Amino acid sequence: MNLIDEKLLYYSESFTTGETVLLADLNRETNANVLYPRMLSGHLQGRILAMISHMIKPQYILEIGTYTGYSAICLCEGLAPHGKLITIDVNEELEDMAKTYFDKSGFSSRIQQITGDAVDVITDLTTNFDLIFIDADKLNYSLYYDLVFPKLNHGGYILADNVLWSGNILKPSHEQDDETKAIHAFNEKVKNDARVENVLLPVRDGIMLIRKK
Repeated sequence: MNLIDEKLLYYSESFTTGETVLLADLNRETNANVLYPRMLSGHLQGRILAMISHMIKPQYILEIGTYTGYSAICLCEGLAPHGKLITIDVNEELEDMAKTYFDKSGFSSRIQQITGDAVDVITDLTTNFDLIFIDADKLNYSLYYDLVFPKLNHGGYILADNVLWSGNILKPSHEQDDETKAIHAFNEKVKNDARVENVLLPVRDGIMLIRKK
């Protein structure tokens, strides 16, 4: 997943503000006890999410894909006073673990944790958002984008994770699996959307940063 030299990654992390004790604990527990720990945002990406959130100072954040809660906690660091984060995940098995860390983080009163199909949940949401983080099933990235766009405030931002998909987006189309094709289609969709400005950040597994004009 990390597309740069491991030594360069270590160097980058060593010159990045460190994880809090809570996030380090969550990082360790996820890697020790949860399937597919590579899905965790981790130190470097987590600090990027927190930094962007601090710069935007969002009143409302939507996260699609809670996993064990690491990215939600990072995003909450930049919330405006009385701001709120809504996070959605279909996996009931990780709900309690994420909630445990939300409670420890001090942000629990500002986090609404929803377990269910994101397509159904997003459709029913009436809130408008300043920042949206997409990090769920890759086959539905374009659908999530279409669903959340009307709920994104003008000047608001979308962050989409894993848009380089371990470098698989560079494979010839006939060698790409369905998830790779879906990610590439999403990247094309954003690139050709005149309603936005965007930059693809080659950090970790790729983050697409999108601003609604």
